[in-house]
Amino acid sequence: MITTEVTFDELAALMKKAAGVTVAPQELRQAAQSPFDSFGLDSLGLLGIVGELENRYGRSLPPDSERCKTPQEFLDLVNTTLTAGA
Repeated sequence: MITTEVTFDELAALMKKAAGVTVAPQELRQAAQSPFDSFGLDSLGLLGIVGELENRYGRSLPPDSERCKTPQEFLDLVNTTLTAGA
């Protein structure tokens, strides 16, 4: 069985790729409860990340994924969704 879990490292890479926002993974981890906009990521950028993840895993994420306010909230939702169907 493959355990699929999106990490802070992966999220940081996606933020760069999908939204052009550069943030260090350890900074994301330390500020996991900080709002995305404090990293310079807006809802459109988050939507791009949702799209990237859906393509990568061939799974739809919940419609409220792009409304997550913090990296921790987003990763929790994404990982819950991905592991639920594993």
